[in-house]
Amino acid sequence: MKLIVGLGNPGLIYAFTRHNIGFQVVKSLARSLKIDLKRDRLVYSIAGKSKCASGNIILAMPQTFMNLSGVAVKACFKKFKVSPADLLVICDDLDLELGRIKIRPGGSSNGQRGLDSIIEHIGTQEFSRLRIGIGRPSKSTDAAKYVLTSFLRKEKALVELAKENSANCCLSWVEKGVVETMNIFNPAPSVYLDNRRSEVKLINRKKVRDE
Repeated sequence: MKLIVGLGNPGLIYAFTRHNIGFQVVKSLARSLKIDLKRDRLVYSIAGKSKCASGNIILAMPQTFMNLSGVAVKACFKKFKVSPADLLVICDDLDLELGRIKIRPGGSSNGQRGLDSIIEHIGTQEFSRLRIGIGRPSKSTDAAKYVLTSFLRKEKALVELAKENSANCCLSWVEKGVVETMNIFNPAPSVYLDNRRSEVKLINRKKVRDE
């Protein structure tokens, strides 16, 4: 049994914000795996379950708001009889470049409030987490407000690529484990670099026109 939890905030007002990238990846996974996500009040989440070659996969999106994500994860542990070794949490990361993804087998929360809550409620840092880069705001912009903004139109191609890579990373984690998955997905994929180069070219062209 593998539990994949995407972090975010419930409600339409937050649906497409940077902080909700975890929810967006879980929805992508649910579509590709044909998992029907439904509200499950026992685990304070929208959740669904499916079988695959490696066993059962549970997808969950806590509806407790980000800062209380641990309440939902602990409830999932109780209902589905999973352990920290069977948990993968998907969340946003301010310190990763937009579109980059990194998976790790454990460690601190690095200030991510949802991870803080999960660590507090399950009593350990030893669970896998997939961080998705949302970029860092300028020094004049408050980080707490920045994570609740939507992605810009010019960022959406990289975001869609990150979501696709993240979904594939999750499936790799289920089938191959975290160590092999790290070796595959943590280095910058060439397609990511190609997109970054294209984005830079477009920005440079705009600067020339503006000048």
